[in-house]
Amino acid sequence: MEQQKHVLLGVSGGIAAYKACALTSKLVQRGYDVKVIMTEGATEFVNPLTFQALSRNPVYTDAFDEKNPEKIAHIDLADWADLTILAPATAHLLGRVANGLADDMLTTTLLATTSPVYVAPAMNVHMYDHPAVKHNLTTLEAYGYRFIEPGDGYLACGYVGKGRLEEPERIIDVVEQTEKQNSYQPLAGKQVLVTAGPTIEAVDVVRYFTNHSSGKMGFAIAKVACDLGANVTLVSGPVELETPPNIERVDVTTAEDMYDAVMSRFNDQDIVVSAAAVADYKPTNQYDRKMKKQSGDLTLELTRTRDILQALGKAKSTQYLVGFAAETDDAIKNGRDKMARKNLDAIVVNDISQDEQGFKTDTNAVEVLTNKGEHQSIPLQSKEKVAQQLWSTLTKEM
Repeated sequence: MEQQKHVLLGVSGGIAAYKACALTSKLVQRGYDVKVIMTEGATEFVNPLTFQALSRNPVYTDAFDEKNPEKIAHIDLADWADLTILAPATAHLLGRVANGLADDMLTTTLLATTSPVYVAPAMNVHMYDHPAVKHNLTTLEAYGYRFIEPGDGYLACGYVGKGRLEEPERIIDVVEQTEKQNSYQPLAGKQVLVTAGPTIEAVDVVRYFTNHSSGKMGFAIAKVACDLGANVTLVSGPVELETPPNIERVDVTTAEDMYDAVMSRFNDQDIVVSAAAVADYKPTNQYDRKMKKQSGDLTLELTRTRDILQALGKAKSTQYLVGFAAETDDAIKNGRDKMARKNLDAIVVNDISQDEQGFKTDTNAVEVLTNKGEHQSIPLQSKEKVAQQLWSTLTKEM
């Protein structure tokens, strides 16, 4: 954190604003230069003079109050910040920022800054659980914002539950730990290609074959690889996910599309992680008009699709190749067989018969096997945390 001395603290209008005073003081005590921006609502809870005294810097509350005629204040602040913390972040602030509004000093500065932004929400437990708030949090996460989860406890409204602003010491610890992790970039300069999501194989203009893959695991792997310094290309089947920041996304539909997209880029890659659930078969005949329903049963002839992973295993020279195996029986044995058969350097085995792991879930648990004989078990947790542990294992093997 030696190079990140400038902290921009955004304070919005919630009762937890009083904790932002302690946060400011503790940041200053740890050697940070802190500047505070307050929303109009925040000034109803805490006087700006308090933050000025604690930070020893001017406090900004009005986008039209230009303190230095030689500079545009919100641009100057945005460029000055090494990192930005929003604490407390109310539901109202989250909604405005997620929708790109710039109607006060804080939101205008947030649109202009390129620094990492850490969000510490604070609100009533039911507000935090509202679909609109969840949607806004998801949007901000897709923008690259990082979150410091609220704690459980007694809230000012009288409820007991999740929504309490995390304690200042914990906020600082999370920020410093995350920044330290982000400064570790073992994949710096590496070209990484990740496949994700399902493929779709049309029967006619109405019907198609696909699978349950949501793409969440592959997207998490791509995001973490980018965080670790890689130049990432994400080849994705049809999914409803936002592209992680700073990643090149290539959208495909069929197994053949994915084959072409991956093979045409393979020679330029250092690492390929094949997390997509690619169709093994496609209808032999695809109709350009709707097939009308008829009496009796229908038999469709299926043709084998080209095996992308096997083709990559045959074509690889210096590339490190990682496959996935979604299994329901003899998961480890089948994973090892697949790794050997397809000439992989490592394989991630996913037992999709278990609860809360596999397709469409937000959590996962996997077994990582390498051709050097290593076996790493990654327990059930969020898919991003699984991706972090996966890359930690793989980078030691390469």
